[in-house]
Amino acid sequence: MKKKRFLSLLLTIVMLVSTLAMSGCGTQNQSANGNYDGELVYDHSMELQYAKLFSVDYYKGGYKLITITNRDEDTAIVSKQSKLLLVPEGMSTPSGIDSDTVVLNAPVTNMLVSSTPVTSLMSASDCLDSISQVTYEKKSWYIDAVKQAFDDGKLTYVGDYKAPETIIAGAPTLAIFSTMLTSVPDVAEKLKELGINYILDQSTYEDHPLGRVEWAKLYAALCDKEESATQMYNAQAAYVDTLSKAENTGKSVAVFYITSKGKLYVRNAGDYLAQMVNIAGGNYVFSDLNTDKTGTQEMGIESFYEKAKDADYVIYVWNLGGKPSTLSDFTGYNSVLSDLKAVKDGNVWCTTPDFFQIADTIGSMINDINLMLNADSNTTELTYLK
Repeated sequence: MKKKRFLSLLLTIVMLVSTLAMSGCGTQNQSANGNYDGELVYDHSMELQYAKLFSVDYYKGGYKLITITNRDEDTAIVSKQSKLLLVPEGMSTPSGIDSDTVVLNAPVTNMLVSSTPVTSLMSASDCLDSISQVTYEKKSWYIDAVKQAFDDGKLTYVGDYKAPETIIAGAPTLAIFSTMLTSVPDVAEKLKELGINYILDQSTYEDHPLGRVEWAKLYAALCDKEESATQMYNAQAAYVDTLSKAENTGKSVAVFYITSKGKLYVRNAGDYLAQMVNIAGGNYVFSDLNTDKTGTQEMGIESFYEKAKDADYVIYVWNLGGKPSTLSDFTGYNSVLSDLKAVKDGNVWCTTPDFFQIADTIGSMINDINLMLNADSNTTELTYLK
């Protein structure tokens, strides 16, 4: 009898010790793997449709790692990859982070943005409150929300991006520049010297126009607004999805502008504007010009005429060149323009002043080009073309 009681008591002690041990391990496990404080345990990555030059990886506990692939690698400006680790509120910075990884507390606030398209993407993703400084004056903006932010004292113009001393005064948590910063390496070096964290927006190098729009998701990750950015992107992508099912119109389009000094520039075949024409159902007339390059190419008026004389439509980039208000102003740049088929047929269109500032509407812009290609003579103005 005593032996049985002893065995029973021993069994109870063993079970109790085992339970306490498991409980202790569970508590330790919960601390280490439940809260994930100070740990990077991979969970998933952001889904992207077209953007190829950035990624966002999500880790347990709310950590995020943003990786940007820089096309213009210049060690004086930026390395081949830029990495940002976002540490959620109340969490510790994990150990063993690469020295070149910028660690920021999330959500990121007090940002400086030196790019109007980036600002438009962030505004459309409900991230405008995270921007406190810009390098463009209020009078240069077409985005109503941005102008209102100036009026409300939430946005400050800090001067030209080439003057880093004025930027440091606002002590931005993160500065976002366009790739124009690569043209002034001394400024980039000064930013490093002043201890300003910065990244270069690479959206202009994306292969597909919607890849530019998708960069909104990266900026939304900084502000914990991914859902808003996804909704905006999906709305723009819907235009392209619809047009992809339509037949090509067979109509040709020339896209160009002439500077105040009389120099003529056309969009390269690899440029997103040329792609927008093709997606909209048109045929870009300079389809063989620098197919691997974005941006523009200067062209002599005679060479331009030979290619564009029979184009069904002309889209004149009003923002970048001279700013004609009438067709007479347009043809006044050079007499040869009067001989273009598009001019004779009354199919000359200009981009609106905000065309390059609002990157969050590229899908809508592509839809406008399609509407232009199918418009009758009574149509004189669309949302982004007139």
